[in-house]
Amino acid sequence: MYINRFKKIVIKIGSSILIDEKGKPKKKWLEGFVNDIKQLLKKNKEIVIVSSGAIALGCEYLGINKKGLKIDKSQAIASIGQIELMSFYKKNFNKSKIKISQILLTLDDTEQRRRSINAKRTIDNLLKMGIIPIVNENDTTATTEIKYGDNDRLASRVSQIIGADCLILLSDVDGLYTDNPKKNKNSKLIKTVKEIDQNTKRYATKTENFYGSGGMITKIEAAKICQLAGCYMVIANGNYKNPINKIIKNNNCTWFIPKISKLDARKQWIIGSIAPKGEVIIDLGAEKAIGNGKSLLPAGVKKINGVFEKGDHILVKNLRNIECGRGLSSFSSKEIQKIKGFHSSKITSILGYSSREEIIHKDDLVKV
Repeated sequence: MYINRFKKIVIKIGSSILIDEKGKPKKKWLEGFVNDIKQLLKKNKEIVIVSSGAIALGCEYLGINKKGLKIDKSQAIASIGQIELMSFYKKNFNKSKIKISQILLTLDDTEQRRRSINAKRTIDNLLKMGIIPIVNENDTTATTEIKYGDNDRLASRVSQIIGADCLILLSDVDGLYTDNPKKNKNSKLIKTVKEIDQNTKRYATKTENFYGSGGMITKIEAAKICQLAGCYMVIANGNYKNPINKIIKNNNCTWFIPKISKLDARKQWIIGSIAPKGEVIIDLGAEKAIGNGKSLLPAGVKKINGVFEKGDHILVKNLRNIECGRGLSSFSSKEIQKIKGFHSSKITSILGYSSREEIIHKDDLVKV
């Protein structure tokens, strides 16, 4: 079984797994989950938990309906619910003498390189001390424009940053099906995914539940980040008393197998970006150059979309509007607008000052 091979494991718990339909925490479920974690720790596994549930528990505490909440009010409720969430975890983990910590992340904490390294160091130090970090998005400060929006992608980004071996997404379904199993009884569970292609995306029929913000689509996006980071990912049904033990024994779930060629830490961080600031459209020659590991030069750029600054994450798309790479721009969008289509030797005369020759240097560029 895959899980027995892994040393560092991230487990994501969705709101619908942790909280019942009345908005109350599932005490019996958490007792079983803590027992699963206890068994993993005995095998010297390092565990990080990414947990949703703050807003739902805040609503339950205040007697407020979660539906239709505006972002400013949900932020206030999250600040209350986060206390309830951590209190629930601490009470149950204390029974097994397992120490936990709280880490709240914003999108910038993973999208900015220096801050992502700081987050990694903090988590690594906690793991060395035998403490389980419990991570959640900092909903109290996040806005619509600067938030993950779902903990599936947050969990995959955390997995990538800390170099995890496996990400376990506990969902309300067994895994990825050929169709929505709640609507089509003839749908089949896909046990293994080695390549995320158009069929995979088509199968990812979005599912909704009362408390959750994500669906199968966000889980596929998370899997893509994990695969490129050399990290296994599994989508499994968390609605069992001992969900991790259920995966180990039954393996009735969907495993995403990572790419064989693992990127270095910097390029993993680049390819795992959740919030690119813009995109450049390139010609066929530039597309071939990127495929051969070359830098992206101004001559190959045909069009720019979005507004971005030097150093921002951007997407690289071909003439068919298909993503073929991601990287860190050496220029702002305004500068690229002026130099696109020209030879690199013309950059200084066009801009009026000396700069790099590449739109994206090969060390800051990852082909997709």
